Amino acid sequence: SLLQLKLWNKYRVSNIPSLIFIDACTGKVVCRNGLLVIRDDPEGLEFPWGPKPFSEVVAGPLLRNNGQTIDSSALEGSHVGVYFSAHWCPPCRSLTRVLVESYRKIKEAGQKFEILFVSADRSEDSFKQYFSEMPWVAVPYSDEARRSRLNRLYGIQGIPTLIVLDSKGDVITRQGRVEVLNDIECREFPWHPKPVLELTDSNAVQLNEGPCLVLFVDSEDDGESEAAKQLIQPIAEKIIAKYKAKEEEA
Repeated sequence: SLLQLKLWNKYRVSNIPSLIFIDACTGKVVCRNGLLVIRDDPEGLEFPWGPKPFSEVVAGPLLRNNGQTIDSSALEGSHVGVYFSAHWCPPCRSLTRVLVESYRKIKEAGQKFEILFVSADRSEDSFKQYFSEMPWVAVPYSDEARRSRLNRLYGIQGIPTLIVLDSKGDVITRQGRVEVLNDIECREFPWHPKPVLELTDSNAVQLNEGPCLVLFVDSEDDGESEAAKQLIQPIAEKIIAKYKAKEEEA
């Protein structure tokens, strides 16, 4: 029915089963990954399962690939890329190669930036092998509870996913993968979302995220695409501002 379709679209359900918890008073989503919640917390000890601050969920020791550990408090004051990935997944491996270069460029430019690897590998050995290629930090593979809590916090539905956080731990973009692949020189870091994007192979994934307006223009005529952008930019900005005021994702 139409109501069912509206609910699927409103909550961006792309696969089933899906269990989403909502605050009945405000209508806001409390937790997207309800299935993980009931698996991790069958007794309901953490109810009402609302989002916790990143610093609280990540709290504990983090690894470097040389075996050293640091405390998660060392991430405070830095932009952080939370990287959900696994060696068995080919798109993950190819993103990791690009990300290593991006990470180096951003650090060399003097930016405070750290990446946190949250593994979905199938064994400790394959985690170690994959992590040996990474110059950043990781949640220990053995700490399955903390890895799962991070998956829950960001409602991860597939890998690779790169979530970029500001220095206070708030989400700048969930589309870090697209941003990194579209901006090899990292000129746009930390990749605040743009109201209007040019459609490319890598950012087409965003068409699945919610309602989109796609404007077709004659690409041969440079003036036309610029004029089109000027036309829809203020409309897009107004829509984004409206959602921001409601503290919802546009």
